[in-house]
Amino acid sequence: MKTYVIKRLLHVVPVLFLIAGIVFFLLRLIPGDPAAIYVGANAEPGVVESIRREMGLDQPVYVQFFIWLSRVMRGDFGTSIFYHLDVIHLILQRLPVTLILGFLSMVFALLLAVPSGIMAAVNQNSYKDYLFTLLAVLGISVPGFWLALMMVIFFSVKLGWFPATGYVSPFEKFFGGMHTLVLPCISQALLASAIIARMTRSTMLEVLRQEYMTTARGKGLPKVWVVGKHALKNAFAPTLTVIGFQLGNILGGAVITETIFSLPGIGQLIYTAIGQRDYPIVQGCILLTAFGFVIINLIVDLLYSYFDPRIVYEG
Repeated sequence: MKTYVIKRLLHVVPVLFLIAGIVFFLLRLIPGDPAAIYVGANAEPGVVESIRREMGLDQPVYVQFFIWLSRVMRGDFGTSIFYHLDVIHLILQRLPVTLILGFLSMVFALLLAVPSGIMAAVNQNSYKDYLFTLLAVLGISVPGFWLALMMVIFFSVKLGWFPATGYVSPFEKFFGGMHTLVLPCISQALLASAIIARMTRSTMLEVLRQEYMTTARGKGLPKVWVVGKHALKNAFAPTLTVIGFQLGNILGGAVITETIFSLPGIGQLIYTAIGQRDYPIVQGCILLTAFGFVIINLIVDLLYSYFDPRIVYEG
C-alpha cells in the first residue's frame, strides 16, 4: 500500500508540471497587458514599460515560466499584481469558503442521489423508475449557471426566502451561514446528484441480478437488509469513481457559483484575477485545484479495497 501511494504521488509531479505549463502559456494568449491594466488607460508608455520591467514581463515567456516554476518548487507562488500580497496567503484566505461550499454540495448530492438511485433500481420499470429517469435527465441537461440564476430570481428576488449574494461562515453563525449557502449548494449539487444517481441505479441493477442476491432473498432475509447490506456495498465501488470525479467538478465549478452568488472563495478569486490579468493568482489557484483533483482520485482508488476486498494494491 505504501509503495503504491508513493508511486502515485510521484506520478503527480509530471502531471502538475504539464498543467502548470499549459496554464502559464495559455494565460499569455489572453489579450491585455497586466502592466497597462494596472496603471490605467491614460498612463504614459514609459510608465507602462517601467511597470512591465518590475513585473518581469519584459523577458521572454519561456524565461518567465522557468523563473516562476523554480519559485513554485521552493513553495513561493509569487506576489499578486493587484493585491500586493503573497498568492499563497490569498489562497489560504479564500480556501475555507470553497471547501465548505464543496463539502456541503457533495453531502447534498449524495443524500439526494444514493437513495433515489437505489429506489429506482429496486422498483425497475415502475412509475418511480420512470420518474427518476426523467428527473435525472433534466438534472444533467440543465446548465448550472442558468439554474443558479433562476434560483436567485425565484427564491431571492420573488419570494425573498434566501439572500441572493453574500457569505457568512457557518463556524461564526451556523444557521446564518447555512442560510447563505442553501442556493449555491443546491445549484452545484443537482448536476452531480443526477450523474451519481444514474450510476448508482446501473450498478445496483447489475448486483441485484447476481445469484447470491437471489440466494439472500430466498433465505427470507428482509428486503432492506438484502439491499443495504449485500447489494449496496458491492455496487458502490464503481459509483465511488463517479463521486470522486463529481467532487472534483464541484470544486472546479466553484468559479461560476461563487461569481454568481458573490462568495469570497477561490472561484471568485480566479474570476477576478483573470479580468485583471493577475497571472500569479490564476496560476497558483489552478495548480492548487489540479493538485486537489489528483489527491481526490488517489483517495478514491484507496477506498476501492474497502468496498471490494478482492482489490489488492502492490508496489
